[in-house]
Order: sequence, then C-alpha cells, then structure tokens
Amino acid sequence: MALRTAIADDEPLARKRVRSLLSSEPDIELVAECRDGRETIAAIAQHRPDLLFLDVEMPEVDGFGVLESVGPENMPLVIFVTAYDHYAVRAFEANALDYLLKPFDEQRFSKALARARAELQQGRNGRTRQLSNLLADIGKEKSGERKALDRLVIRSSGRIIFLKTEEVDWIEAAANYVRIHAGGESYLFRETMNSLEARLDPRRYLRIHRSTIVNVEKIRELHPCNNGEYIVVLRNGKELSLSRSFRDRLQEFLSRMTQKESPPNTPPSVRQS
Repeated sequence: MALRTAIADDEPLARKRVRSLLSSEPDIELVAECRDGRETIAAIAQHRPDLLFLDVEMPEVDGFGVLESVGPENMPLVIFVTAYDHYAVRAFEANALDYLLKPFDEQRFSKALARARAELQQGRNGRTRQLSNLLADIGKEKSGERKALDRLVIRSSGRIIFLKTEEVDWIEAAANYVRIHAGGESYLFRETMNSLEARLDPRRYLRIHRSTIVNVEKIRELHPCNNGEYIVVLRNGKELSLSRSFRDRLQEFLSRMTQKESPPNTPPSVRQS
C-alpha cells in the first residue's frame, strides 16, 4: 500500500532535496508540495496524506501554526524539517516526533523515514497523543510558562559551538539570520529576530531597535540624544542606537530596575548629552 506523502517548505531547494530522496522509495506516493503554511493546511484537507515533511519556519503560517490550525486529530504523521537549534530538537524528541536538521544526509533521512513507517503501523492513537503534547508545549511557550532559552547551538565553519546566552553581548539582524556577538566573536545563527527575542529571557535581553537586541547586563551607559533616541554603550565600548520606537521598552526596563530593592546587577548610568 502506497504511503501518501506531502512536503511543506518555503525553500525550493529544500523541497527538491526531499522529493529526490523520496523518489527512490517504491512505497511513497507524493500527493502535494506546499510553499507555505496556508497551502499546507489546504493540502492536508484535500489530499489527506499519511506523512508530512513539515518545515518549521514558513511565511504567513509556520509549522506550529499548521499543527494548531489542523489539530492533532486530523494531522498526518509529521517529520519536521528544521534549521532550529537544540531547543526545537529537544521539544520534538520529548514528544517522540522525528526531525531532520538542515543540512541532513541520506542516512539520516532514511532513519527518519523508517521511524515514520514503524509508527504508522502502530496506528493513529500514539501520534495524536504526541501532537497534543507538542501543542500543549507550544501553548506554554506562548503564555511565557516555558523556561527561557539558556544555550545556543551554533554551526560555524564545520564546528558546533555551544554558547550560553548569558555570554551574548548583543544580537543584530542579518537577512534571514541573526548575528550573535559574544566576547569579541560573532556567529551567524539561522533564526529571525522576532522568534529569537520571544525565546530569550526578557529580564536580561532588551530589543532596542528593529534590528538589535542587547544583553542589558552588558550595558555600561546610556547617552540621550536630542531627537529622543539613545546611544547604548556596552562595557566593551561598543555603541548601539536605541530608536525612538523602542524607547518605551527602555523606560519600562529602567523602571523595573529602580523598583528592585536589591538588584543583582548595577543598572547602567545615564549621561546627559
């Protein structure tokens, strides 16, 4: 019996990679290829696939949004295809769901497919329960109940770097990536600013610009400017701009700091220009 399969990924090369690997599998029937979350939701309703290779980051509706929209009872078996770091990997593993971490090789793909076949033979009850657990975890994350991210796993020049978030000085946007600055080094990390900001501890990290997040414990001084903006000076001497649109966040942070009777760290000084 053919295994009805769908692919959902906004990257054409990624879809081509999965399609190519599936082409050598005699029991696979490819019923749909989707470029975003909305197409994926529609394809699930129309084709009722048994198996879905689902990218986590897609425009408009991401992979998690697809799960929430379709619901556990109507979802096919999901193999996540992701460039996320260990945080996402741990979440998927905790719920016995498989994942392919980009870039993946043929051996890893075959292992994921074999696991999918075995799980499909066990029926729907197990995977429905797993997806329900994952959606519960997502709900906790959105409500702020999940523990803040404390470590990043970064691939750089063939190395895998484990970086504690407390070591980060500041973060800047870099197209579809962010650039992490820590201790004089910088690393490209595949995640959007909004997504990473949501996972960082708001008591430690402050968004000061559309393209900048700073570790507040690394701030030495704030220099007000005439136009309502600030120059944020880090302890290493780096100067960053705080735009007016993010000024309220700074004021809220300073208010929290001054309300603490015994703050763990000395708040940054504010110099008048």
